[in-house]
Amino acid sequence: MVPTITAFRQSPDRGAGQARDMRVRWALEEVGQPYEVRLVSFSEMKRPAHLALHPFGQIPTYEEGDLVLFESGAIIFHIAQRHAGLLPRQTNQRARAIMWMFAALSAIEPPILERETALLLENSSPWRDERLPLIENHIRKRLAELSDSLGGCEWLEEGFSAGDLMMVGVLRRLNRSGLLSEYPNIAAYVARGEARPAFKRAFAAQLEVFTASQGRN
Repeated sequence: MVPTITAFRQSPDRGAGQARDMRVRWALEEVGQPYEVRLVSFSEMKRPAHLALHPFGQIPTYEEGDLVLFESGAIIFHIAQRHAGLLPRQTNQRARAIMWMFAALSAIEPPILERETALLLENSSPWRDERLPLIENHIRKRLAELSDSLGGCEWLEEGFSAGDLMMVGVLRRLNRSGLLSEYPNIAAYVARGEARPAFKRAFAAQLEVFTASQGRN
C-alpha cells in the first residue's frame, strides 16, 4: 500500500527543505518506498479534516491504510521498522541508532528552534539582542558535544541509519546561521547526508512543490 504524507502547499522556508515533511520524504526515498503527497495550505491545516489527522494542526502526517501518524520522528521510526535500510539488524546497534533519533529531537533541536523563534517572532522585542547570544551559545555547547562524539567518523555509528537521517535533518536548520562552520566535522557530516542520492531525490521533490507554488502566484 502506498502511503500518503502531507506537506505545505507553500513552504515558508522557500524551498530550502527544512520543513519536517522533508525528513519523511528522505526516509521513504532511502528505503525505496513510493509515496503520495497531499499538499495543504495554512488555513487547511486548522480545519477539522486535517486536525483529525494531526491534533496540533501541523505537518507532516502519514496515512497508510487505517494507520494515521503525526510527528516526523514517529513516522520515520515506523518507516525504519517496516523497511530494511534505516535500522541495523544487530540488537545493540539498532538500539543505538534509535537513541540518536531521540537525541536529535530532544537534545539538539530544541535550542535550534528557540533560535528561530527569537529571530522570527521576537525580532522587535527589547530582550532579543540579549537573549540571542545566550541561545547560540547553548547551540554551540550541543554542537561541541556532538562534534566530540562524532570525531572523525563518517556516521554516528558504524553505518548510516535513521539516527543520522534525523540528526542531519535537524542540523540542516542551521545551514544559514554560520554556526555549523565552527565545527568542521559536523559541517562535513551534514554535507555527507545531503550528498546521499535519496536525500537529493527528496529535496528535488519538495523544491518542485515550492517552484510550482511560485508559478501560481
